[in-house]
Amino acid sequence: MSRTSLAIALAALTAISPFVARAAEQGAVTPATLAKACEGKEEWADPAPPARIFANTWYVGTCGISAILVTGDKGHVLVDAGVTKAAPLVLANIRRAGFNPRDVRWIVASHEHFDHVGALAALQQATGAKVAALPAQKAALASGKPSADDPQFNGLDPMAPVRVDRVLKNGDTVTVGNLVLTAHATPVHAPGSTSWTWTSCAPEAGCRKIAYADSSSTISSDGYRFTDHPARVAAIRKGLPVMAALPCDVLLTPHPGQSDMMERFAGTKPLADKNACPAYAKFAEGRLAQRLAKENAK
Repeated sequence: MSRTSLAIALAALTAISPFVARAAEQGAVTPATLAKACEGKEEWADPAPPARIFANTWYVGTCGISAILVTGDKGHVLVDAGVTKAAPLVLANIRRAGFNPRDVRWIVASHEHFDHVGALAALQQATGAKVAALPAQKAALASGKPSADDPQFNGLDPMAPVRVDRVLKNGDTVTVGNLVLTAHATPVHAPGSTSWTWTSCAPEAGCRKIAYADSSSTISSDGYRFTDHPARVAAIRKGLPVMAALPCDVLLTPHPGQSDMMERFAGTKPLADKNACPAYAKFAEGRLAQRLAKENAK
């Protein structure tokens, strides 16, 4: 670690500690308790308690859909929102974790499907936060309608339109005080798919690189053939290596089940695994190959 990186990490440790202590006083639960509370509950709006995943990275979503709060000295960033009716659950979890929703400065998303951004408009209004998104994602968020070139287009619900305050480029960062979240274009699951990375530091455990990798599944509405859309396949093949190369001590995903998050929260699998992102992308590559072979066989 360079001297500059070390200085930034130490500054983050100093800033984060008060937030961690305050949240602990408010009754936020451990990841293991969260996992226990969600046993047998995978519906998108099944309520879940909040939990500190590591340092200033918190789970504030539902049992079936992730929403991640990254807290800082000058405000917070919320990653993903959940389905429409999850908005009050996410807000309640932010409060229960010891934070004020009005201190959320930015909201960003993994991809533009209603199960992850259906609550975004309501959360933006409740928090006063700004929204940042890549161009393809911005178009769907602003209109409230999925993109016509999305493989799942025919099966996606519309959503409340969202005001997008900043259009990002691949590699851009969203910064709030000591927080720096980096956007990575990973157009695997949807045209606007975005993975997010940041560093969280704890006084006694050091720093870990957190990767919120977007969904890597290549699924579609009935009748859609990936082999008829070479540009979409090319985008997927470009996005998967980016996912594999994300800075990734701890892997988080929009659907907890995609990366065994609840099992890792429960302690039955390691929370941190430097091979998690490469393995996540490799599995997706295999599923894509199977899908293309099946289509070509018909």
